[in-house]
Amino acid sequence: MLEPSSLQSYNQSIGVFDSGVGGLSVLKAIRAALPHEDLIYVADSLFAPYGDKSPEYITQRTLKLGSWLESVGVRALTLACNTATSVAVKALREQTQLPVVAIEPAIKPAVALTQTGVIGVLATQQTVQSENVIGLCELHGQGKRIILQACPGWVELVEKGELHGEKTQMLVQKFIDPLVDEGVDTLVLGCTHYPFLQFVIERIYGKALNLLDPAQAVAKELVRRLDQLNIEPKNKELPKFAEPSIAGRTRLMTTGDATQATQVMSQLWGEPIEVEHLGV
Repeated sequence: MLEPSSLQSYNQSIGVFDSGVGGLSVLKAIRAALPHEDLIYVADSLFAPYGDKSPEYITQRTLKLGSWLESVGVRALTLACNTATSVAVKALREQTQLPVVAIEPAIKPAVALTQTGVIGVLATQQTVQSENVIGLCELHGQGKRIILQACPGWVELVEKGELHGEKTQMLVQKFIDPLVDEGVDTLVLGCTHYPFLQFVIERIYGKALNLLDPAQAVAKELVRRLDQLNIEPKNKELPKFAEPSIAGRTRLMTTGDATQATQVMSQLWGEPIEVEHLGV
């Protein structure tokens, strides 16, 4: 059971934030990599999705949440949102003195994995149009064909916890079927919401598609950055299989409706949790 918290107890936590609930896929990887760390996660669900917003709007929200997390004493920031990374990570790093670890689509690993030479990158409209993603394709995609595919509606499905059913299946097939017809054998899940649709993708396409989720890479990079900057993980000397009483705490917040968020995030996290409202 995850627990709520008071403001003063956020000090020295690791802050993680996303446009909505999707970043829980990254938070899970961070929790596994740093089991004794205190984590605080903020879902900006009141303002989600980011994918159809202007770059200025996305930057404003990213800086607002980053500033709030810094103000309550976190010692590192993880930007678990591909859209915010593609648009606003530079501004965030200029604003803060904290280490910032950001997610990006796993294009380089996809290039190494594909057998057909055709890769699909599934992301929001802002992400597929971003200079960051286009640059990654140019840097790593020589000799490969990379198709950038926006998937409007997918974020909204996950935000509502609609991970199954006919509507979800139809919307998944709407964007993946044309990629399969083009010879795609590897899909990059370029939005943190999308791994929560992995089950339905695998149910439809079986093992015909390789699915790449960069969450593990983000967690690994966070551990590396903390070590590089000599920011010792809390409780570093505790045994790997520590008692729950000395394991790190995980606190969840949303700018949206806390009751709805508690229901959806419990579903995505895989156990009952309590989510607090954040008026930022």
